[in-house]
Amino acid sequence: MSRTEYYDDPGAPKPNSLIVAASAVVTDDDGRVLLQQRTDNGLWALPGGGMDMTDSLPGTAVREVKEETGLDVEITGLVGTYTDPRHVIAYSNGEVRRQFNVCFTAHIVGGSLAISDESSEIRFVAPSEIDELPMHHTQRLRIRHFLENRPTPYLG
Repeated sequence: MSRTEYYDDPGAPKPNSLIVAASAVVTDDDGRVLLQQRTDNGLWALPGGGMDMTDSLPGTAVREVKEETGLDVEITGLVGTYTDPRHVIAYSNGEVRRQFNVCFTAHIVGGSLAISDESSEIRFVAPSEIDELPMHHTQRLRIRHFLENRPTPYLG
């Protein structure tokens, strides 16, 4: 299934669902950020996804990192909340979602890198190289907020 992301686009389709989601900024010992190249749109992104009815938000982030990258992580903090109604995601199955995303920080406690059906590539990326990757600006915003080492989470 493919997806198209819109931001502040008057031509974007109207949302027909609201999804609670979690993502995580995972870094290695060298301070590089774990990113995946998504198969549904070809863009680079933090691991993350929608919350199941049986999940907590931190549990969602842990599960999604494991499913999408093969790594086991532990949540260590909060980057922020991302709820901008101008960000709309349209899927080829007809779903058009607004996404309420909570972005956490996490550190690796086990596992090994493994590509899932949601990613064509996974790797740790130096902060200085992130701007070179094709990425939706809402993902860049989360990473930028993390790299700014803010004293309080972003609330937006």
